[in-house]
Amino acid sequence: MTYGYFLACEDYDPQELVEQARMAEQAGFTSLWISDHFHPWTSEQGHSPFVWSVLGALAEATSLPVETAVTCPTVRTHPAVVAQAAATSAVLLGDGRFRLGVGSGEALNEHILGTAWPQAPVRLEMLEEAVGVIRQLMTGKEISHFGKHYHVENARLYDVPDEPVPIDISGFGPAAVELAGRVGDGFITMAPDEEGVARFRRSGGGQQPARAGTKVCYDTDRDNAVRTVHHRWPNMFLPGELSQVLPTPAHFEQAARLVTEQQVADSPVVCGDDPDEHIRALQEFRAAGFDAVHVNQIGPDLRGFFDFYRTKVLPQLTE
Repeated sequence: MTYGYFLACEDYDPQELVEQARMAEQAGFTSLWISDHFHPWTSEQGHSPFVWSVLGALAEATSLPVETAVTCPTVRTHPAVVAQAAATSAVLLGDGRFRLGVGSGEALNEHILGTAWPQAPVRLEMLEEAVGVIRQLMTGKEISHFGKHYHVENARLYDVPDEPVPIDISGFGPAAVELAGRVGDGFITMAPDEEGVARFRRSGGGQQPARAGTKVCYDTDRDNAVRTVHHRWPNMFLPGELSQVLPTPAHFEQAARLVTEQQVADSPVVCGDDPDEHIRALQEFRAAGFDAVHVNQIGPDLRGFFDFYRTKVLPQLTE
């Protein structure tokens, strides 16, 4: 199992993200995830740079492989444009260092052009068609496509990598996980979901990689860490489909008023500086059958976090 770092575009400006990538490589993380948002979840997070520009900078700043986690190639951005962006990123990063993680998206980012936000089954249908369009364009051949949701006429990508970009599909519910198994080159999610991995493999994923992300808050004061998570990422604790259907950061802030510090303290999110707690949380992903997990630090002490993982966490995990 490998351990990567998750760059949160919602929480940092582009220069900070690039510097974090450098620190992650120096600390011993072996890959990077980076989120793709138009809006942050809340105004307190307060950032949302254009991921494709940041990827160009990462290509020069680090030698680590990078994956978007995740891009929605269906509503806000046409899959043909995503294909061009992904192909260029793969060429810049070189040596098979880029993977495209895709998902069905959230209204938070996708409603901005004024189009209707489809129901979940339609979003998955659109995602499947979008993945097909992207794969056709990655061949470097001229294509035309006239599908149920997308039309592409006489389109060709002139700069494509030697090998097609692998496309991993995000899944939280059974239908999305089965879609990942059926058409994805891998499965990604945000919890140590053993049943999800098994469903992915049963649905056609076989031995394709299963990767996950998780958030922690390193701080020498656990109570302060809990307060930091509650202040900066309360959206993680909203139930059901709220994260898919609420349209603006203001709506997330309103809903997050229902989240208490005690909920954060009692949750699986690791807060504090006990290396054993961090190690146990990451080992849960290994036990669930994942091939990689990407860790995101919530809070301002990035240097403390990377030093902590470099000296006390990663060496024990990789023994």
